[in-house]
Amino acid sequence: MERLIPRPLKELAAALPAPLYLVGGSVRDFLAGFSAGETDWDLCSPASEELLEQAAQKCGFTVRAVYRNTGTVKLSDPDGTGYEYTRFRSDQYVRGLHTPAEIVFTDDIALDARRRDFCANAVYYEIESGTFCDPLGGIADIRAKTLRTVAPAAKVFGEDGLRLVRLARLAAQTGFSPDAECLAGAKKNHALIGDIAPERIFAELDLLLHADRKAGGEQGPLRGLCILRETGVLKEILPELAAGDGMPQRPDFHRYDVLEHSFRCVRYAPENIRWAALLHDVGKPFCFTRDGNFHAHPEEGARLTEEILSRLKAPKKFTERTARLVALHMRDFNLAMKESKVRREIQTNYDLLPELFALRQADFSACKDDRSPAPGVVKWQRILGQMRAEGVPFTLKELAVNGADLTALGIGGERVGEVLRGLLAYCAQDGTRNTREKLLRHVKNCTKENK
Repeated sequence: MERLIPRPLKELAAALPAPLYLVGGSVRDFLAGFSAGETDWDLCSPASEELLEQAAQKCGFTVRAVYRNTGTVKLSDPDGTGYEYTRFRSDQYVRGLHTPAEIVFTDDIALDARRRDFCANAVYYEIESGTFCDPLGGIADIRAKTLRTVAPAAKVFGEDGLRLVRLARLAAQTGFSPDAECLAGAKKNHALIGDIAPERIFAELDLLLHADRKAGGEQGPLRGLCILRETGVLKEILPELAAGDGMPQRPDFHRYDVLEHSFRCVRYAPENIRWAALLHDVGKPFCFTRDGNFHAHPEEGARLTEEILSRLKAPKKFTERTARLVALHMRDFNLAMKESKVRREIQTNYDLLPELFALRQADFSACKDDRSPAPGVVKWQRILGQMRAEGVPFTLKELAVNGADLTALGIGGERVGEVLRGLLAYCAQDGTRNTREKLLRHVKNCTKENK
């Protein structure tokens, strides 16, 4: 592990008048044999935050923030690598709340280990001596790929509701499996996730949905989602989605129920549309309860997606884009849409096409684990290729005329934008229409007809 540690961190360890340890993910991942990637450098020591600050500044570190009530220091080295330091401590919680109600600083590394979540995250590496300290048997858990809580599971999850989602996220990222007591403790306390700030839940879920960036591999997100379902946490944070658990679908199209299909859609989706993949059928349980069928699920799903992501405090633009994808994912699902209408749809949603095609392919693949090209995507890509070959404009900037040309014809105000959009739609059916001469003639003809 010594060769992986940045040189400035070694210098800091030598300058601090107390042993300095790495703990958490960096140590766990090294012992698990995971390839080095993005690393969270979590540091700890019995030294006070004041001593850590002094040593860090002597070594050229920049202290970004100090939280004296928790003994935490955020800092970065001269190369820009970031670290988070926390003084050894023991925490007392009010049931379910993420922030400790009482903190006691200590010199006892075993007490510090007991305040953490899982034994696999409570292995320490002393930087100067190059030795590991394992107060709770975490090394054996890492070798066994097991997630075991540092204290009775009911207590660990009862102390901090965020650990309920962290369990699923860590299982997704590492491929580790919770032991029986861990799962039972999470199930018993699943409702405590309701005490956690929604933005913290969104952050953990986002990491889970992208767990394949870590050692969990392709199956990572699916594994994490299944744990959320098994522990009952999914019903608390995404009840609209969880309502699809056990809800059957047409067997000639689907091998899985609504919820399992949604999980598998995430598995087949590229990482930039994982949320859309997860929520693409969230409207089905709502529609089935209301109407007895799934017919309006894209529209209702888009509405619910916006409600869910707003509730989780997701970024506004991301929320709007994800809801659009959900609304569009069933367009021309039966391949009956006429080419003229497909052309208009392609042009209208041109900014979203790569993501929409990826979502429709993931949806198709998730029905029966079929990775062959989705017929709807093949059809639309063929038409898109024809449109590009014809020179069809997809944005107003690509039109052969602009606002000044229309103003010269006596068109002004809001009418300019309206006419330009009309010309764009006019060109969707035939790209050869996109010349200045033809477009201005079309505008003049339309103006005469409207007089």
